[in-house]
Amino acid sequence: MPVDLAELLDPPHTAVLTMELQRGVVGDRATIAALAEVVEARGVVPAAARVVRAARGAGAKVVHCIAEFRPDRAGSNDNAPLLRAIAKGPAHLLTGSEDTELVAELGPEPSDLVAARRHGLTPFPGTSLDQLLRNLGVRTIVATGVSLNIGVTGLVMVAVDLGYRCAVVTDAVAGVPVDYADAMLQHTVAPLATLVTSEQVTATWTR
Repeated sequence: MPVDLAELLDPPHTAVLTMELQRGVVGDRATIAALAEVVEARGVVPAAARVVRAARGAGAKVVHCIAEFRPDRAGSNDNAPLLRAIAKGPAHLLTGSEDTELVAELGPEPSDLVAARRHGLTPFPGTSLDQLLRNLGVRTIVATGVSLNIGVTGLVMVAVDLGYRCAVVTDAVAGVPVDYADAMLQHTVAPLATLVTSEQVTATWTR
């Protein structure tokens, strides 16, 4: 059944979430070269930037979900292989550092909100993101960012469990390897969220 995008993306009740579109993740200070290269090749940041600009213009909320860590990693966990690898590596994404800054194309603008996490792999558990969105009256989440391997997919799963409706902007997300990320999008994310393009979102909000 076709989805009514105007109803799904009703601006007063919609928030665009950017997931880890930070200089130290996908930008000029990125440490995972393969992911940064895919983001660049696929135009993920320009697509996400178009969506957040349209959101601001339409009156939808924009929330940037970022990862950051204390230098001593106090309060952060290492209970998964990926997290252990991060903990053992060079200091990265330190709170207040250039690594944690958004890529320039995304702002932030004064109307944007930032939800930071210092632990885990997805932006909801143990943070104020859910309460923030509920206080804003948000019912639909529009997801952008990285990666489809874990972060974006986990965001969608938890959001659906919490009762939100989700849309994922297919040209504003990425993962590695590319064929695996595309399979995740079609076979794991698609049953949970409406797949849309940045063009569809911006057209809906600029009518």
